[in-house]
Amino acid sequence: MIVTPELDCAITPTTDGEIAVINLESARRRSWTRFFADPTRNGVAETVVEHEQLALQFVGDIFALDRVEALAVQLNQMDAASARVMLIQARVASMAHKFSEARKYLVQAEIGGAPTADVDRLRLNIDQACGSNLDNVLDARRRIANENHGLEDFVALGSLLADLHDFVAADRAYKEALWASHDVSPFPVARVCFQLGVLWGELAPEPEFSTAAQWYRRAIAVLPMYTKARVHLAEIYSSDGSLDDAEALLRPIVTVGDPEVDWRLADVLAALGKFEESEARMKVARSGFDSLLERHPLAFADHGAEFYAGSGNDCRRALQLARINADNRPTLRALEQARNIATSADDAGAGFELLSVATRR
Repeated sequence: MIVTPELDCAITPTTDGEIAVINLESARRRSWTRFFADPTRNGVAETVVEHEQLALQFVGDIFALDRVEALAVQLNQMDAASARVMLIQARVASMAHKFSEARKYLVQAEIGGAPTADVDRLRLNIDQACGSNLDNVLDARRRIANENHGLEDFVALGSLLADLHDFVAADRAYKEALWASHDVSPFPVARVCFQLGVLWGELAPEPEFSTAAQWYRRAIAVLPMYTKARVHLAEIYSSDGSLDDAEALLRPIVTVGDPEVDWRLADVLAALGKFEESEARMKVARSGFDSLLERHPLAFADHGAEFYAGSGNDCRRALQLARINADNRPTLRALEQARNIATSADDAGAGFELLSVATRR
């Protein structure tokens, strides 16, 4: 039975989104200043990583990964053996989707006496990202959400339920997250709205694009420069012919440097008949993806595969990247992406193999 999602969910008033982004950038710079002054001071490096993670997730600052990896190298040169540094290294590796490496750091952190709660939390995140031990992960997510009633706990549960294709339960968990929100920060609330947009616009077997668009608009209303939400909403606008609206969404975020923005804008411009600018944007997008995939292949393999399977027009490379992603994190979604690309590339052998793996999982 398909249940039509509803939007009857009040959103707690938050700090103005544009001000919040300015404040985040100021806080990010201050945290780096404190780190350079005393890198070993407890909590300083952790705060840098937290700020950089927000910049990557919400503002689309793709250079955040370069910065946190530089931080990890510096810490490793100064205090490589400490449990605290091992925990930070695990978090940085996880941000870059180097999950095997992150697990090794976690083991060392645990042996060194890192707080059990911190180790368990990150290990749970890695298991979920990789589609590992999902029965145990689901039990843990449900227990933690029921005990804490925290926004992030319900978001993690909703994300897992979406991965398991229990879309109605995922919708309910995300809305529980909104009801549980008492924070004035716009970032968590915008994230939940975005996740609801992805749930009904991309993951559900029968997409509800109008519902997804409303959730994306809510995310942008809370956080106007939310890069991912603007890109996803622009895709919906493009698909229904609202090209001017799509262009208006993408223009303000071109400067963040995310190649997906250039890609989507190039497609919109081509549809509008602005072929010269479209071609220039597509060159920037291709160069951006090439650079990202050279520096952080695991973190951007899925996005790169999507680009090369589409406007990037290189099915062979798309399949290569999709398989890298599926090997690194064999979730149902990653396997389905790889199988679909294999089918488009007329690689029947790879498609059958990936379908078999997905069916078993």
